[in-house]
Amino acid sequence: ARTKRELVRAELLRLHRELTPGAAIPPERELAASLGVSRPTLRSAVDELVNDGYLERRQGSGTYVSRPRLAKALTLTSFSEDMHSRGMRPGGRTLSFRAELAGAKMAARLRLSPRAMIWAIHRLRTADDEPIAIEWAYVPQSLLPGLTPDDLEGHSLYDALRTAGVPVAQATQSVVPTVTSEDESRLLGVPVLTPAFLFERTTVSRSEEVVEFTRSVYRGDRYRLVSELRPPTR
Repeated sequence: ARTKRELVRAELLRLHRELTPGAAIPPERELAASLGVSRPTLRSAVDELVNDGYLERRQGSGTYVSRPRLAKALTLTSFSEDMHSRGMRPGGRTLSFRAELAGAKMAARLRLSPRAMIWAIHRLRTADDEPIAIEWAYVPQSLLPGLTPDDLEGHSLYDALRTAGVPVAQATQSVVPTVTSEDESRLLGVPVLTPAFLFERTTVSRSEEVVEFTRSVYRGDRYRLVSELRPPTR
């Protein structure tokens, strides 16, 4: 015989199928009463479905049916290109844009002198007006000396680099699981400590010049990673 929690999970999954993505499920007290279970039992089943990606909690608002996660293939595309390929409208806003000295740490990443000037760009990235990621990008100022925040409105840094005659050739990227900080959660509209992905990417040109280092935090509830794996050639 199934446990109470398993029965509650089955009922919640049935409710999930009946509701449209983004719809709110009934309040906890109402659900517990209608299913004839205690609130701790209900909460445990809801927690499980949140962890499995079927439901999402919004701080101070309630619990909702999750929208399908965006499958992120590990390919050399910009955020804008990635969203366009899905038929979604990329957007966002520039949180800060400034010229600064590279300093020792960023100079090492960009293969520059610590005294070289770089652009430090902090942006919130959206898809169809929904916050998806927070991005910190660092670019040698010598590659894009006249860059302005307006140049990035509706465009990617890759677009700006291509326009300047610096086409990107390849990148090295790492991905680690993380959780959102208080500031990141506020910008992304998710609860503090929401699961997320931290991407760090170093991009080089055809002449093997480092043209960009980017650090991005993507919402874990809206993204999943997809890799194509092949057996080694002999």
